[in-house]
Order: sequence, then C-alpha cells, then structure tokens
Amino acid sequence: MMTEIDPVTLARIQFATNISFHILFPTINIAMAWVLLFFKVRFRQTGDQGWMDAYGFWVKIFALSFALGVVSGVTMSFQFGTNWPGYMQTVGNIAGPLLAYEILTAFFLEAGFLGIMLFGRSRVPEKVHTLSTLLVAGGNTLSAFWIIALNSWMQTPTGHVMRDGRAHVLSWIDVIFNPSMPYRLTHMLLASGLTVAFLIAGLSAYRYLRGERGRGMMVALKTGVFLAALLIPLQMFVGDMHGLNTLKHQPAKLAAIEGIWHTEKDVPLLLFALPNAETRSNDYAIGVPQLGSLILTHQWGGEIKGLNEFEQHPPVAKVFWSFRVMVAMGGLMLLASWLAAWQLKKRGELNPKLARLLVAMTFSGWIATLAGWFVTEIGRQPWLVTGILTTAQAAGAATAPMLFTSLGTYLTLYALLLAAYISVLFHLARKAGAPELAAAAQLKEKLA
Repeated sequence: MMTEIDPVTLARIQFATNISFHILFPTINIAMAWVLLFFKVRFRQTGDQGWMDAYGFWVKIFALSFALGVVSGVTMSFQFGTNWPGYMQTVGNIAGPLLAYEILTAFFLEAGFLGIMLFGRSRVPEKVHTLSTLLVAGGNTLSAFWIIALNSWMQTPTGHVMRDGRAHVLSWIDVIFNPSMPYRLTHMLLASGLTVAFLIAGLSAYRYLRGERGRGMMVALKTGVFLAALLIPLQMFVGDMHGLNTLKHQPAKLAAIEGIWHTEKDVPLLLFALPNAETRSNDYAIGVPQLGSLILTHQWGGEIKGLNEFEQHPPVAKVFWSFRVMVAMGGLMLLASWLAAWQLKKRGELNPKLARLLVAMTFSGWIATLAGWFVTEIGRQPWLVTGILTTAQAAGAATAPMLFTSLGTYLTLYALLLAAYISVLFHLARKAGAPELAAAAQLKEKLA
C-alpha cells in the first residue's frame, strides 16, 4: 500500500509531481516569448502579414501556458511550509531573498506588460507593443535566472557560512554565481528553446498534414525546424561542459549517471546496463571500451571515482536511466530537425512521413527536460542542499495517509489539466486552419 511508504518518500514524490507538472509551462514560456518577439520584429522589418499571423496564433498558446505555469507554481510555495519546514529554517536566509528577487524583478515585470502584449496591439503604438513583448521575454528569462541560481546553489553551495545551524550569506555574488550556475542556466535556456522549437514544428506539421499551406503556418514551421536544428548541437556542447563541471563538483552524481561503482581508468561508455545496488555492479552491461573516460574527462584513460568511494550517493538506476532517456531524445531531436531542415531548404516542403514524426515529437522537449530534471534532482540525493541539509532533515511532520490523499488529488488534477491543455492546443491548430481549408474546398468545388 502507498500509505505504508515512508512519509519522507511520499513527500518527495508529491513535490516531484508538483514540480514536474509546473516546469512544463515555464519551459515553454521562457523561449516562446523570444520567438514571439522574433515574429514581431520580422513583421516590422518585412511587412509580411504571415509573421503577424504566426504571432497571433502562438501568443494564444503562450497565454495559456503562462496561466497554467502561475497556478501550478503556487502549490509548490505552500509545500515549503507544509512538507519541508526544515528547508527555510536552515537556508531561508538565502532561499527567501532569491525567491523574493524573482518575484520583484521578474514576475512583476512580465505580469505588468503581459496585458499590453496580449490585448493592447490595437490600443497602443506598434513600438510600444513590440517593447512590451520584449519586456515580457526579458522577465521570463530573468525569472529563470533567479530560480536556477537558487537550485544551483543547492547543488554546489558557496558564499555562505553556517552559524547555529543556519546558513548566512558571506557573498551574494558567490551565492548566485556558484560553480554550477552558468552551466545549469545555459543548459535550461537551451532546453526551453528546444522544447518550443519542437512544439512549434510539431503543431505546424500537424496543420501541414491537414493541407494548410498558409504563409503564417509555413513561417512558423520553418522557424521551429531551423531553431531546433541550430540549438541541438549547442545543447550537446553545453551538456558536455556541464558534465565536466559535475565531475569536478558532484562526482557522486556523475558516477551514478554512468553506473561506475569502482574507481578506475579506461572507463567504458555504457550503452545499456541494469545497475544492481545489492551487488554494487552492473548486470547485462554493454559498453564501448575507454570511450567513457574520453567523454567524461576529455582524456584517454582518464580516471573516474566510483560510487564505492562515497559514504552517501544517489540511487543509481533512476539517475542512470533518466540520463539515457535525455540523451536518446537529444539524438532523435538532432536527426529529426536536421532532416526536416534539409527538406525545407532543398525542396520547400516536408515528406509526409517526416511531418508525422515531427507531430509525434511535438512534446519531445518535455520528455528530455523532465529526464534531465530527474538527473539533477535525484542525483543530489540524499542531500536537499549538498553538504548542508539532507532531505530527511528538512521533512515536516505530515503523516503518510495525509500525503497519500493529497498526492492522489494532485495526480488526478494534473492529469486532467495536462490532457485538457494538449487537446486545446490541437483544437487551436485545427481552428486556425479551418478558414484556409474551407476556402480551398470551395475553390475545388467550383473548378469541378
């Protein structure tokens, strides 16, 4: 029974459920705002109404995603007090101000100009409307900056001192720009860009398969495909740099990612394995000799510290497989985006099979982002704040039955909301193309 599970584990599952649902929407909003700005700028540069048609369609999806992101974020703030009171008691002097900075400098900025962006185009000068779109985009990115700064500090804390069991700031610069923050922020921003690129490409390919060839749909399709083709190699490069940073500052997490139990050189790159925590080895391992050392250390025969060297380390199987899901999805993104970019550049159209693949990958960015987020968060265990506060120490007094009931409520609600969100997106896509398809059908009847 779920109620027999340790309350700390249930609290972790509940928070993971909340943050997994919440992160879906900021991941869209961060990059979508910049894509909308791109559409707007291209319209002003060229006067091509197609760019404004693309803006008009995608700003609706941005507004819907923004609303769900705000609402789902509220539940997490409550959980800091109900499920994790030890968190703010121990590191509130750092977490509190960083969360406040996010609200004061980012949320107020984007919320303040969102109304003009959504409803003010016919009421304000064109330049003011464009500026509003820019400020909303900047606010979204600034919000990501503060949240990633806090999360990165929890991973690689610096710039503080512990007094009487509480963290006190010595240097805000060191707290904010902690060792992993630049890599983590860049990785997240690129993940947002890829999520939006495939969302745009997927929904546009859906409209393409329905027979639409309108200018607004085509510019959106090309934007999504070419943006994905550009960003995925950058993401792979940044991911490699982030890996080197993790090797230096979080070696136990890296060892779990690669399933390395014993310290060794000439480490193979494991393509498949079943990590076995009881025998502290990998069952059915398939790997490429020495390639792991080369990728992880950038040296042939580089030494990697194994999990057996650490008194505490994260659960290996979850981190190991989450990472491989992320990498596999990245490889599929590379293949799909480059093939689609080549076809659009060479022929100006998409092969139906490739268009169907893009539709199937509409939400592939979500899968990759969640897998990467699981690597990040589970890979930090058993620590909530590395070296300072364990997850168990931060947990509150909520009982298993209470947590089980609220978890079931969250899961049901989020499943319904997610299904509704996806269905609305495809409904909007069908509705946007209805006039063009109706006109084409009338023309066909006349010619017949």
